[in-house]
Amino acid sequence: MSIKVAITDDHPLIIKGVKDVINANPQFELCGVYSSGADLLNGLLQQVPDVLLLDIQLPDKMGNELSRIVNKRYPQIAILALTNMDTIYYLKEMLQHGCMGYLTKHTDEAILTQAIMQVYNGEQFIEDGLKEQLADSILQKRNQLKSPQLTQREKEILQLIAREYTNQQIADKLFIALRTVENHRLSISQKLNSKNTAGLIKTALRMGLIEP
Repeated sequence: MSIKVAITDDHPLIIKGVKDVINANPQFELCGVYSSGADLLNGLLQQVPDVLLLDIQLPDKMGNELSRIVNKRYPQIAILALTNMDTIYYLKEMLQHGCMGYLTKHTDEAILTQAIMQVYNGEQFIEDGLKEQLADSILQKRNQLKSPQLTQREKEILQLIAREYTNQQIADKLFIALRTVENHRLSISQKLNSKNTAGLIKTALRMGLIEP
């Protein structure tokens, strides 16, 4: 039994390359090639593939919208995004809207074949580089959720400490007493469990409390 694969892309060279990969594999059967979202939705009324290779940027609809529609109407289709967009934003968007996998168009034939097989078998497939970005994003979000709660004034003072302001300069800039700055600084150090300025900045950067 072959795996029925459909392609939705508006770039002829990409379509040709993907078709060559599919036609060269006896386990695959090409069952549709569409150049727009409308063509895809019309085509699915006639034949439903097992795996849909879906570009994100199409002439009439974005891939995340199409993915949501297809996933709702045909939940049995495994959608694999095949795109030039290599950012974590689009990866998350497509996964949230029903995609089983995400590949960039510079991938090689072996990886594309592996991805098709994997999503067909109900497993998620994300290109290695993007998988690392996704893991980093999740870790950063967790760190931010675990970050200590600083007051607005403490955040202001932390930013100025990161810019190498002295306590007196911070007091002058914020029009507050030096003792008030010292108390806030002590509170920040305790919340971030830091013993000196270098440790304070390092911890604040790791927790996403200040920009590098």
